Amino acid sequence: MVAQANSPKAGTINATSGGRRLTGERLTRSENMSRIRGKDTGPEMTVRRAVWQAGLRYRLHDKRLPGKPDLVFPRLRTVVFVHGCFWHCHEGCKNSRVPKTRSDWWMNKLAGNKVRDMKASNCLRNMGWDVLVIWECEAANPKRVSDLIGTLLQRSSRSKIHSH
Repeated sequence: MVAQANSPKAGTINATSGGRRLTGERLTRSENMSRIRGKDTGPEMTVRRAVWQAGLRYRLHDKRLPGKPDLVFPRLRTVVFVHGCFWHCHEGCKNSRVPKTRSDWWMNKLAGNKVRDMKASNCLRNMGWDVLVIWECEAANPKRVSDLIGTLLQRSSRSKIHSH
């Protein structure tokens, strides 16, 4: 519930607002970062819906695999990571820039994410998995999502041929 305009506390966050900010107020960096999820993000959901509509079935976030891939296609021995451009340092992307405050800390944090991503991908490849990555900015592009689905469908048809 928002305070009434004529009340003495108009424009402030009151106890009944559940700590939520009023429309138009900027979030602090901490508040903004606390709202970012690791699973079921918008780009991931876009990719999942498109893949499902294409008739491909998958498992989600398999904890038994390094890096807990977003989508796992066991029969195809293929995993898909839907990477956020900021968190995974998408080279050349406008969404991947280091914040101006505490930039040294952020550079170390983001570099660590990249190293962890490379280790997980290498480990998966050594285990015989194909690793595909689609970036947050690419997930917004229907052509790129369609290309990903085409790649998966191609692998699926090859898999059916080899299994018979």
